[in-house]
Amino acid sequence: MIRVAACQYAIELHESWEAYADHLQGLCAEAVAEGAQLLLLPEYAGLVLSGQLPAGQRGDLKGSIAGIQPLIEPWLTLCESIARRWGIYLQPGSVPVLDADGRYRNRAWLFGPDGLLGHQDKLIMTRFEREQWDIAPGQGLWVFDTTLGRLGILICYDNEFPLLARTLAEGGADLILAPSCTDTVAGYHRVRIGAQARALENQIAVLQSPTVGLAPWSPALDENVGKAGLFVPPDHGMPGDGVVAESECLTPAASRWLVCNIDLDEVRRVRQEGQVFTRRDWPEQFDRVL
Repeated sequence: MIRVAACQYAIELHESWEAYADHLQGLCAEAVAEGAQLLLLPEYAGLVLSGQLPAGQRGDLKGSIAGIQPLIEPWLTLCESIARRWGIYLQPGSVPVLDADGRYRNRAWLFGPDGLLGHQDKLIMTRFEREQWDIAPGQGLWVFDTTLGRLGILICYDNEFPLLARTLAEGGADLILAPSCTDTVAGYHRVRIGAQARALENQIAVLQSPTVGLAPWSPALDENVGKAGLFVPPDHGMPGDGVVAESECLTPAASRWLVCNIDLDEVRRVRQEGQVFTRRDWPEQFDRVL
């Protein structure tokens, strides 16, 4: 049994590094106080760093991501120190990163009690990212070995594509972390339905963390709607609707953690003893159709 925490992360303005660092450490301390061993923040949570830029720059779509690049290394150091301090696993959301080829990529890092484990880039861009923001897709999918189990990361829109989660499941992932950022109820539900479908298809668990609230100072994070949730395959020993836990409202006034337990051994058991074998039967049916 492990205890996980997914944040409904309110986008707030922190105009100094000290204010932001205090905010992030305090927020993580709340989840740790509830016994969480794994903390998940949403897609583009790192973009809150743009609050430290001059008002004109943080209000410029492309200028804001260029301006935060010098802050990313200190941010990563802060995230690593939080994970080490409390002996937890921390996926602090994602942030646009300028790579050596001159393109920005939406990147999510994973930290553990012993430091950095690696990162996962978003692979499929939304229209906004592709057409207005010029964010480039990453390459490759990674499975992270941890003392809690084998984890994968699919950032927001990537959860709407079955073969990405299938690849992680075949690589041994038992839990997929799904940091998300959506500005409409429909957008939230697309990702949420995708996350729950991926849990059903692969007989694994999926943990979703969204952004929430209004941030008129940020052209990228100005409107945010979503619920945190933990999803599993609906089967013997699992919730009948596949929802282990879910936040109560779409737009809380402040950041809130959804803290809950998940037994990954029980999720694995479903793959061996469930009413159905969606994971095992997929390749058989797929080959027959072709």
